[in-house]
Amino acid sequence: MYGYDFHRQKPIDEFIVDFFCNKLQLAIEVDGYSHEILEVWKKDVKKTRRLNELNINVLRFSDYQVMNDIENVLLVIEDYILRYEEN
Repeated sequence: MYGYDFHRQKPIDEFIVDFFCNKLQLAIEVDGYSHEILEVWKKDVKKTRRLNELNINVLRFSDYQVMNDIENVLLVIEDYILRYEEN
């Protein structure tokens, strides 16, 4: 997207992110229904906090959004990239 390379299933620290772009310092997570379970949600919060500590921004989408509203998912990612390029 916009010439940026995204890598799938990228290990970072003690975690694996679904998609990662090193140049943008952006992790994209696609969460299935299990992420609605409190225990899993707490792990997601911990993961996001740690990635933020490493100066990595995280965008999270549900698998429902990806499957049923991909246009808006792509718009959110595009917006992130355009804001990054402005700075």
